[in-house]
Amino acid sequence: MPVRHVTPILNVSNVEASVDWFGKLGWRVGFLWRDKPSDPVSFGSVCAGEGEGAAEIFLCLDFQGPRGTPTPAPRGQPPTDGVWMSWWVENPAEVDAVHATALSHNMLVTWPPTNEPWGVREFHLRHPDGHVFRVSAGTGEE
Repeated sequence: MPVRHVTPILNVSNVEASVDWFGKLGWRVGFLWRDKPSDPVSFGSVCAGEGEGAAEIFLCLDFQGPRGTPTPAPRGQPPTDGVWMSWWVENPAEVDAVHATALSHNMLVTWPPTNEPWGVREFHLRHPDGHVFRVSAGTGEE
């Protein structure tokens, strides 16, 4: 089975707010869809990179998969995770740069940049709808 491309779909509570959240990290709008001009955006995408190495994530309003607990979690409710996804960047310095950007926008980092024993530097970033992104790069050490 020769798969050419994989596009994850995230269930989100607000497509436009999610697009803005991703935009703070340098992602751009791929497309936005609404059934009627007066309806909220019900489907869309964000993109990063160009050409063969480009990444795209679809965003679906209240449908197509689980969400985690909203961030922050309601009082007395432990947070649960939605979808986990790895974002691979070019090098460990970019992991630290994305981490700094996330902190500058008061985004929730659940694991600080760490050199893991399996040869990856990564940190974990939680989306407001409970999805978790592992921002990672190889360290060249294993």
